[in-house]
Amino acid sequence: MSDAVTAPTAPAVPRAGWHVATVARASRETPSAARLELEVDGWPGNAAGQHLDVRLTAEDGYTATRSYSIASSGTGSRVVLAVDELPDGEVSPFLVQVVRAGDMLEVHGPLGAFFVWRPEPNGAPSRPVQLVAGGSGVVPLFAMAQAHADADDPTPFRLLYAVRTPDDVYFADELAALSGDGAGLRLDLVYSRRTPEGWSTPPGRITKEQLEAAVIPADERPIVYVCGSTGFVERIAAWLIELGHDPRDIRTERFGGT
Repeated sequence: MSDAVTAPTAPAVPRAGWHVATVARASRETPSAARLELEVDGWPGNAAGQHLDVRLTAEDGYTATRSYSIASSGTGSRVVLAVDELPDGEVSPFLVQVVRAGDMLEVHGPLGAFFVWRPEPNGAPSRPVQLVAGGSGVVPLFAMAQAHADADDPTPFRLLYAVRTPDDVYFADELAALSGDGAGLRLDLVYSRRTPEGWSTPPGRITKEQLEAAVIPADERPIVYVCGSTGFVERIAAWLIELGHDPRDIRTERFGGT
């Protein structure tokens, strides 16, 4: 699910396994996405940025498994997902339209050791962190931003979030709180189709100039996490390298049909 230009040695992560998850809460996140809060039996905890697999089994024995980023982190058995529905998908329409509180799912995880962020154990600031999200690609990056706030970590943190309209912003209330006065996250939003009333710039796809203006400069050597569709990730990563960012400092995750 993850790819990067160069992969350094990854820190140890909790051992992955299959678990039974009970849906504790299912709610609408955006017009096309649902937020699922799962109570997962035997869950070992997970780092911010990891993902899991959800497996559905039909009455005739047919199974379909898809990967979803985790919007939560830390110890404990509660796991949060935010699933965007793809009309031609095998799994996401069921998770968004059908699943309700009390339903049970099979999940496998936690998965992924490279596209993760952890606070420094001694509370010291580490290298700055720049997050760049396209659409539902914000899910693992939100987990990182929340983990940063929960740890009261002094590391500089920024999120550049490209999204279609204000209605399509995932975790809108949480991001507003994380980036409010005195908070530790700088949030920059780019809307491609419709902006909020009074927004200073017209809607349109993110440009290289907007990217350069919003991200932490290359000479500050930030670690950059980019998540979104394949086209979005490839475009952003190429621009970052053109702007002087070291390819070894760019960590990417792409999503496809589910």
